[in-house]
Amino acid sequence: MAKRTQRAARGATTAKTRIESDSMGQMTVPADVLYGATTQRAVLNFPVSGRTVPPQVIAAYFELKRACAQANLRLKELPRDKAGAIVAACERLVEDFADRRAEVMRHFPIDVYQTGSGTSTNMNVNEVIANTASVLRGRAIGSKDPLHPNDHVNCGQSSNDTFPTAMQVAGAVAIDRHLLPALRRLHKSLAAKARAWDRHVKIGRTHLMDATPIRVGQEFGGYAAAVEYAVARAERARDVLAGNLPIGGTAVGTGINANPRFGRTVSAILSKELGIAFREAGNHFEAQATRDCVVEASGLLKTIAVSLSKVANDIRWMGSGPRCGLGELNLPATQPGSSIMPGKVNPVICESVIMVACRVAGNDASITIGGFGGVGSLLELNVAMPLIANDLCESIELLANASDMFREKCIDGLELRPDATQTVERSLMMVTSLAPVIGYDNAAKAAKEAYKSGETIRAYVLRNRLVEPKALDRLLDPAAMTRPGGKGPGGG
Repeated sequence: MAKRTQRAARGATTAKTRIESDSMGQMTVPADVLYGATTQRAVLNFPVSGRTVPPQVIAAYFELKRACAQANLRLKELPRDKAGAIVAACERLVEDFADRRAEVMRHFPIDVYQTGSGTSTNMNVNEVIANTASVLRGRAIGSKDPLHPNDHVNCGQSSNDTFPTAMQVAGAVAIDRHLLPALRRLHKSLAAKARAWDRHVKIGRTHLMDATPIRVGQEFGGYAAAVEYAVARAERARDVLAGNLPIGGTAVGTGINANPRFGRTVSAILSKELGIAFREAGNHFEAQATRDCVVEASGLLKTIAVSLSKVANDIRWMGSGPRCGLGELNLPATQPGSSIMPGKVNPVICESVIMVACRVAGNDASITIGGFGGVGSLLELNVAMPLIANDLCESIELLANASDMFREKCIDGLELRPDATQTVERSLMMVTSLAPVIGYDNAAKAAKEAYKSGETIRAYVLRNRLVEPKALDRLLDPAAMTRPGGKGPGGG
């Protein structure tokens, strides 16, 4: 919370604690916090992990509550002074969150492993907004003046539709503003390497064994394409989350206590404010009873993680050595690699990306189980929502950060070693282009005999006069082997 709001909060009382009340009675609350009795009960009830609901969800809640107040004003469900007080409080919280996120988050202390509907967090948000409005009006914290957390801040809403909506808004915004830009930057970097190294021919490998030649540009072009597909998957994940908002369904999807136009009005306001095409759920009973759209989005995030892991793993293999491995790439040296082996440098950035991919895959499994009927999804409500929200936000953040780290500390500084292309002639799989001429069995015999004698395929074939020299030069042109049909440059 910004200093001016903190000072106002502390000025409201000189005691270390204050008494707040909710529908269950009174609770003793720290004097300088902006939450109330219901939040304090949840703090005491759920001392599980020490991990709170992700900041992204809290920030999305500010946007959602502001949009709800504006919608209620338009629909004449709240008077102008009440709606205006909610909007002003939310705007202050958004501003303070951007400047001093850690201080704002101290007012949202509830453990992520709480009530499965996220009710505790929804009420936490309602109380903080109400008390922020009190501070802004010079009223005492806890006075419920000018706003009541339930009657005004939660007007037309339920935890059962606001928490999943906040989760989806948080995910869509994080993908749009963080993950997608990071993936696009990584794609650009990989594509640049593909162009720069497109004329360099090296030996390809399958099963970690020598295969036919490939251009380094083709290899990196494949990596660039994988990340390009990752961009498309991230866009689909964003749109899946944005296109099915439960807001307006209230308790069980029927929309009780909400204006029939509330959901679409809130969605339209969110779209305008956040620049993402949010839409009210087509069926509120599905939207609140399941978290299928989040399970789908998580599956797309897992696929992105798999792609990044494959690229990172290939690059660390090609950088293995420097003298006794493949040794085709020089990876940027970022830190000493061993406490006992002087001068050792390890592919630590690649390893970090791979661990991120493992975590995202684990999060996807957790989200999937949380979405199962009989586990999280029960009748009219999913009751594993805080868990699902936590893992969704973590996956997005990890993938975005890992993508930028991978690009900045590895891909941009990659160097192709001069000797990376010098092993092509030694590969026994050069014989592949001879099979259509001398037959598969004779080609296989040539490879085996050349291996025994230590010769190259070229030397063995010439010595045994299996193919005329001029034809052999054409057939064993490594660059031609990297093109469709084995044609030379310009031949397709």
